[in-house]
Amino acid sequence: MSYRAEIPYGAYWSTPFCRWQGSFSNLHSIKFAAHVVKNEIAKRHIDGNLIDYGVLGTSVPQQHAFYGLPWLTGMAGLGHVGGPTIGQACATSVRCILNGAQEIETGQATASLIVAADRVSNGPQVYYPNPQGPGGTGKTENWTMDNFGFDPLGGHSMLQTAENVARDFGITTTAQHEVVLRRQEQYADALADDHAFQKRYMTLPFDVPRPNFKKTANQLAGDEGLVTSTKDGLSGLRPVMAGGTITFGGQTHPADGNAAVIVANADKAKELSQDSSIQIKILGIGQARVELAYMPKATVPAARAALAQASMSIAQMDAVKTHNPFAVNDLFFAAEFGIDVTKMNNFGCSLIWGHPQGPMGLRGVIELIEELALRGGGYGLFSGCAAGDTAMAIVLQVANRRK
Repeated sequence: MSYRAEIPYGAYWSTPFCRWQGSFSNLHSIKFAAHVVKNEIAKRHIDGNLIDYGVLGTSVPQQHAFYGLPWLTGMAGLGHVGGPTIGQACATSVRCILNGAQEIETGQATASLIVAADRVSNGPQVYYPNPQGPGGTGKTENWTMDNFGFDPLGGHSMLQTAENVARDFGITTTAQHEVVLRRQEQYADALADDHAFQKRYMTLPFDVPRPNFKKTANQLAGDEGLVTSTKDGLSGLRPVMAGGTITFGGQTHPADGNAAVIVANADKAKELSQDSSIQIKILGIGQARVELAYMPKATVPAARAALAQASMSIAQMDAVKTHNPFAVNDLFFAAEFGIDVTKMNNFGCSLIWGHPQGPMGLRGVIELIEELALRGGGYGLFSGCAAGDTAMAIVLQVANRRK
């Protein structure tokens, strides 16, 4: 099928991603996203009056996050735009795209602004009152760290879900490290010629605002805090879990940042596009959930669902992009689909540029679009897993509207 909603070419952007406790660590994620939306809309000469719906995706609460999307759009100068706030951990971005597209599909909106933002740094410390506790004492939760390490359904960590897949499918540490080195090579392609690929959607150098958003604190040339692995360096690492296969080098790092995409009906997509000759169609969206404690597996049935809705096969995809918090994810995905793991994730992926949860998927989709545009068009698939052994996927087509 083909959704009525399209993505106007160039009507999307991402900040650089910063390793947690870095340059974005003291920026309120919703205020920061609003600051970026305002700047990027102005840069692209987008008429904000054309936008009539919005969705905010976020997974780490910030002060006053209760007000969600309407607060963000109000700060961004889009006070007429309303909509929900959605959280589905690392599948948040595709879920938000689906929500925005559904509003257009039903005729309730004509142009949806999808914004995803997270600050994993300095996560909130939550206190839950419990009048029945000893002396009325409640319970506390470190929102970020406690949930990284503990799934309340099974008591296991996210790392354990990847180890379960590695164990059952014979994925070795050596194979994981080979994928890491290949992903670094692909990411290096995005940095070539002074970040030419990233500058197709990212404002670089990037001015990091102060927490009051009135002045610039410092400037970033690109993503911050990345660690460049070497074959010798990786070979010296031991698995994080006793008896396991996954080292610190075979997994991503928490990060901060935000990203946005506009979806619109065909007429507005032409009007909002930075190049109206390029058409970006949404062909299919899928979701899936697999058995408890096998999170990396979920990307496969989600991708199959998106491909089925698009009436297409993996062999027809010209580019494949994944959210890969662990190298295990890509090895399993490639094996299940019978594709070459070295040809997935051109120009970058979350394994390399980090894990800010909510916006990861939007950046992945944006890079997928730009890779297809560089090819002169084609079909692309993005799939990403999330906490709770779930995943979401999307199939896109980039084409010449004039043909």
